[in-house]
Amino acid sequence: MTSRDLTPLIEGYTFLEGPRWHDGRLWTSDFYTHQVLAVAPDGSTEVVTTVPQQPSGLGWLPDGTLLVVSMRDRKVLRLTDGGLVEHGDLSAVAGGHTNDMVVDAHGRAYVGNFGYDLMGGAPFATTDVSRIDPDGTVTVVAKDLMFPNGSVITPDGRTLLVSETFGNRISAFDIHDDGGLGPRRDWAVFGDPPDTSALDAMLASVVVAPDGTCLDAEGAVWTADAVHHRCVRVAEGGTILEEISTGDDGVYACMLGGDDGRTLHLCVAPSFDEAERRSTRLGRILRTRVDAPHAGTP
Repeated sequence: MTSRDLTPLIEGYTFLEGPRWHDGRLWTSDFYTHQVLAVAPDGSTEVVTTVPQQPSGLGWLPDGTLLVVSMRDRKVLRLTDGGLVEHGDLSAVAGGHTNDMVVDAHGRAYVGNFGYDLMGGAPFATTDVSRIDPDGTVTVVAKDLMFPNGSVITPDGRTLLVSETFGNRISAFDIHDDGGLGPRRDWAVFGDPPDTSALDAMLASVVVAPDGTCLDAEGAVWTADAVHHRCVRVAEGGTILEEISTGDDGVYACMLGGDDGRTLHLCVAPSFDEAERRSTRLGRILRTRVDAPHAGTP
């Protein structure tokens, strides 16, 4: 376990997720205050917009327009001068709350979803990743994933990486010219497929539960291990190159940023339990310095 100094950037939020570094600030969603925030390196914070049905993944169209996932109504919204408008409706294809998102250089948004009612205790179910084209058309592009979560696109725009939080793996897909995806392949495997009979059993059998993820310039990914209170740096194949403990807090997303791309931001909270997070303000973003900078990808 690497010893790195972790210092707070912001504190006093419910559950921070979906961080992206954009235009010199860290953008993030706070689930239960429904706020999308933009945070400067000095910690000064702007509330960019409020999403009544709970914000999550963030991205930008080529013209700089913000897209934000609206979790509970399973939509992606677009921020205009007049406020938020519907960009794409995933309610017909998402098996649970919509969640993380990455937007490519063509404005195509790739969006995952829970697949089932996680907080309500429903049985586990696999689910899909969908693509929303700039005109709002929705297409399912990958099936049977185990809680698709943090996603990144490689700098050449040809590969999509998707963290499968309950799958013990990060998966890769070739991106075709039309935005379609090739077959799933393993990018990193951390252990055997987990026991999905119940949430406790699943959590106990996950070696790494990759959640929010970012790619560095050396081709490794940092991923938040949502079960083991650590953020790990992983090479293709699954070798863990470094791990950073977050102590008593769980860590649920991470993002490289800062002026030189070497500041690693960690979204932490005591747990992901919805009832606890709604009623407290213990969500924070911590940060530390790392060696390899951001890859410059979404």
